[in-house]
Amino acid sequence: MRSRGSSNRLPNSGGFGFHSRILALVLSMFATMATIYVAARMWQDAESRVYLIQQLHTTTALGNSAISVDNKLKVEACREQEHKLSALEMDLSAARQEGFVSKERPENDSTRSKKRLLAVIGIITTFGRKKNRDAIRKAWMGSGAALRKLEEKGIVVRFVIGRSANRRDSLDREIDNEHRQTDDFIVLNQVEAPEESSNKIKFFFVHAVESWDAEFYVKVNDDVYVNIDTLGATLSAHSDKPRVYMGCMKSGQVFSEPTHKWYEPDWWKFGDAKSYFRHASGEIYALSRALAQFISINRSILRIYAHDDVSAGSWFIGLDVKHVDERKFCCSPSSTG
Repeated sequence: MRSRGSSNRLPNSGGFGFHSRILALVLSMFATMATIYVAARMWQDAESRVYLIQQLHTTTALGNSAISVDNKLKVEACREQEHKLSALEMDLSAARQEGFVSKERPENDSTRSKKRLLAVIGIITTFGRKKNRDAIRKAWMGSGAALRKLEEKGIVVRFVIGRSANRRDSLDREIDNEHRQTDDFIVLNQVEAPEESSNKIKFFFVHAVESWDAEFYVKVNDDVYVNIDTLGATLSAHSDKPRVYMGCMKSGQVFSEPTHKWYEPDWWKFGDAKSYFRHASGEIYALSRALAQFISINRSILRIYAHDDVSAGSWFIGLDVKHVDERKFCCSPSSTG
């Protein structure tokens, strides 16, 4: 019976092996299919990555994105520079409003000579002085074609005047009519009055440096005879110096009595000795380009005194300026001490 029982269990053992082989075959098929599926996905992912990398390179070349930390930092640096530039533009705008930087383009920018001029001469005049102006035109300034020929040689000459306190009155109309005939004026938007002489000089330099590019800017009174050739030679001899203040240098007494012709309201600023600092006589003096630009940039904070020659001299105290005492510029005994 045992032998029969044993023979009866043998088929069951054979059935178990058969099922095991079937199971192994099925698992093998699943493993093969899984392998093929994973391989296919990996191939597909690899193709996708290649495509994405190509797209990233393309967009990076167009400047639309970054694909590395270095490039990201470059983008951030550019953005920071843009913020700084924006801040500087705001500061520049504020500086223009405060008068530290010119906010107007040169009036004759389109006709400005490409070659730098030697000098721009401003002849300071006022209402009721037409005879003086006509005498200067005949004596040394010239008019019409002669004036333009002088400009071709590198020297621009203009009469400088302000406006009447009563705008567009007969005084203004007379100047406008004369200007239409001669075309040789700088008419400042500045009240023409004796007490405004220092401001008038300041704004002449502002206008001149913004309108013409020259080596020197010269102030002359309308009762001074100028030898153009001698003036040109004198200025040229100092054109290699960067900051030149040239004129008949003087100092002299500061007058504190209100009844005196040359009274200085700020006399107390000049110390107990009451002597002016060294400055050029007001009849004629010249400033090099850098000094005229300094006046233009700092126009709103430059202090003025009762006399225009003193005011001009005060603007250069504390600056590295070459004071040239040019005796050819001494026209008459000093008028302000």
